[in-house]
Amino acid sequence: MLCSLCPRNCRAERGAETGAGFCAAGTLPRVARCAPHFWEEPCLSGTRGAGAVFFTGCQLRCVYCQNGAISRGGAGKTVTVGRLRAIYGELIAQGVHNIDLVTPTHFLDAVLASLTPALPVPVVWNSSAYESVASLQRLEGKVQVYLPDMKYADPAAAARYSAAPDYPEVAEAAIREMVRQTGPVRLGSDGLLQSGVIIRHLILPGNLDNTLRVIEWAAGAFRPGEVLFSLMSQYTPCGDLAAFPELQRRISPEEYDAAVSWMELCGLRDGYCQELSSAKEEYTPPFDLTGV
Repeated sequence: MLCSLCPRNCRAERGAETGAGFCAAGTLPRVARCAPHFWEEPCLSGTRGAGAVFFTGCQLRCVYCQNGAISRGGAGKTVTVGRLRAIYGELIAQGVHNIDLVTPTHFLDAVLASLTPALPVPVVWNSSAYESVASLQRLEGKVQVYLPDMKYADPAAAARYSAAPDYPEVAEAAIREMVRQTGPVRLGSDGLLQSGVIIRHLILPGNLDNTLRVIEWAAGAFRPGEVLFSLMSQYTPCGDLAAFPELQRRISPEEYDAAVSWMELCGLRDGYCQELSSAKEEYTPPFDLTGV
């Protein structure tokens, strides 16, 4: 098939297991870990965890990716649509609160097929927000919760770190479509998110201006209570960052305090702020084919 699932629209030929496009993925899903995950936001992880399915591959090339073993390294195993559906059932039997699809965009067709019939728990689409609106529209009614990153408001940073200078405009349009589909956030009596959008932003060292611009955008784009905003401080240097000296450290207390203060000043109060002490490597799970 000639692929146009993501904004790169590379029109590459994709076979069942391999492809020639930017993501190098085939059409069958490739997954690296399927297990209860306790490091999502509290309204997703709850007490029994989110049912995380980590897919291999990505339509971005973030130089600082903490999941590099699967986003670029290819770790994982190819499964059928039937097996993917069975994995959901096994996770639900373990008591997870939702099915958390992590970086699934390049397997959209297979994932859509795996979500019929509807699951008895919310489906979470956990992505970079580098998404085509047309692809997202195909998910309407299948996905109850969207968990997008809003990585950049600065096109130069998006180009430098993720090879995607158009990221800000693409992600803004994608997130607006997500909110259109789900409506305002809806929490159950147990505090768990039943439907809605959580916008994540990871503070990068040396890029405070980008963070402040992302916060400004989120505060201006959505009404209070319409979305949740999750400010993440867990950045940990990893991978080959020789060409990116500004990323070779964790964020400073001054950068963290400035971001939190700006959230308050902008009136962005619905959501979460990670503690600065959250910069730990344990947030990256082992991609060892657990549950696959």
